[in-house]
Amino acid sequence: MASLVSMRWRDLLFAHYPVALDRLRPRLPDAVSLETFDGQAWLGVVALTMTDVRPRFAPFGRTFPQVNLRTYVTIEGDPGVYFLSMDADERLAVTAARRTLGVPYYLSDASIRRRGSAVTVTSERVQAGEPDARLRATYEPDGPLEPVADGSFEDFAIDRYRLYLPGRGGIYTALVDHDPWRLRTATAEIAENTLFSAAGVGRPSADPRLHVAPAYDATLRDPGRRSADVDPINEPRRI
Repeated sequence: MASLVSMRWRDLLFAHYPVALDRLRPRLPDAVSLETFDGQAWLGVVALTMTDVRPRFAPFGRTFPQVNLRTYVTIEGDPGVYFLSMDADERLAVTAARRTLGVPYYLSDASIRRRGSAVTVTSERVQAGEPDARLRATYEPDGPLEPVADGSFEDFAIDRYRLYLPGRGGIYTALVDHDPWRLRTATAEIAENTLFSAAGVGRPSADPRLHVAPAYDATLRDPGRRSADVDPINEPRRI
């Protein structure tokens, strides 16, 4: 199947926090099976620059910073990444997604800046009527670039290619195509992270596992929708 959207990812940070199942399970629809690693559920904070985001046949793309909060699930036997929130400094994309699909996409005032090997991300949700959510962090690699090993934590949390996004009428899904992951361990100074509390799962209680990745070209394909009882975002239609 032809790609639906193409893009390039840069400045990738993966910060993964262990979370007790009973904190996270109530935030998911019944149709979603929460997956675990080392007996824990995991929440991932992913910061990146989305560059040249281009729907099929579009003459040009958009570039913007984005911060995602996600966990790891199986739906109808298919493992994937389930998004609790996405914050982007891109009004057009956010407004369109909220109005047409009712997904948890939020407008933010965000920036991602690089200085040498260090990257600084700041993001503050500015979507009217939505909970405050902020991330301020500086991160850089501290290990060699390596492929993902089978059975590793990175295999569980990062090497996934199906996306799930709750919205109007169920859970929207798509497949992501890109080259195999190659990752580096990282260090980070996380000055502020209120994404967890904004999603209703409290505050992080442990230090995260940190990884960064080089730039990747990616495409979305095979869009679909899974039946589920989901509370959509009801964005008013303004002119």
